[in-house]
Amino acid sequence: MSNRNNQANKQAARERLRAERERQAKKDRTRRQLTVGGAIVAVLAIAGGIGVAVANSGDDSSGGSGDAWAKAAKATLVKPANTAGDKGTEVVIGKADAKNTLEVFEDPRCPGCANFEQNVGEQIQKDVKDGKYKASFHVGTFLDGMLKGTGSKDALSALGASLNVGPDAFLKYKKALYSKEYHPEETGPDKFADNSYLLKVADTVPALKGNAAFQKAVKDGTYDRWALEMSDAFNAVKDVTSTPTIKMNGTVLGTDGERGKVAPATLDAFNSMVDKALKS
Repeated sequence: MSNRNNQANKQAARERLRAERERQAKKDRTRRQLTVGGAIVAVLAIAGGIGVAVANSGDDSSGGSGDAWAKAAKATLVKPANTAGDKGTEVVIGKADAKNTLEVFEDPRCPGCANFEQNVGEQIQKDVKDGKYKASFHVGTFLDGMLKGTGSKDALSALGASLNVGPDAFLKYKKALYSKEYHPEETGPDKFADNSYLLKVADTVPALKGNAAFQKAVKDGTYDRWALEMSDAFNAVKDVTSTPTIKMNGTVLGTDGERGKVAPATLDAFNSMVDKALKS
């Protein structure tokens, strides 16, 4: 059992994040009121991991966490291949004739998302390959504002570079980033903010290992502006109150929690909820 699933560690993490939330709320109240009407970011427990309740404002997508992201907000938008939509924020993977669509909402630094991916990610990949449904991915970066740092945005930009290589590379890279081996502890260093670390993780994916074009895109921040657009699109979804969140054909799946539906944390629960939704 990992430290993330230890109750004492989870409680300590919640208390630290709650204190940080309160300090951040006081410091940034005026800015948040101007931009999103004073929405609040909070932490809640999710079975098998710590999930994060989100208000659409949690991300500081203006790039205020660093000069590179301030520049990215003004940069020319470069959309990865295998995306759709005016700004490339539609990321749908699967067979074109699949009648159903599973939507997945995550933040790269979210520990609950890591737990979800470790338990359910391979099943989603299998279902997509089998044509059971298409998968639509929505990635936010609100935890950068909550925990400080730029790791969610940097990881999302790198995911864009992997998507440009191909859908399979994207899925495998996302799996690696959320793996027990590579996903950072929520209260530890912001490892995803380090390009060398992102490339180290990428070396576990055959299509990305030694891929000079991919490596250059990560180092150059080719998809930084796209990452900000993806984050903005995530923030605009009104009925997503926590990460991870999943929807089947537009309906949120999960058990009732304090802040809405809590995504299934086990494979059995996921399969049961998906199969029930597909039969309804």
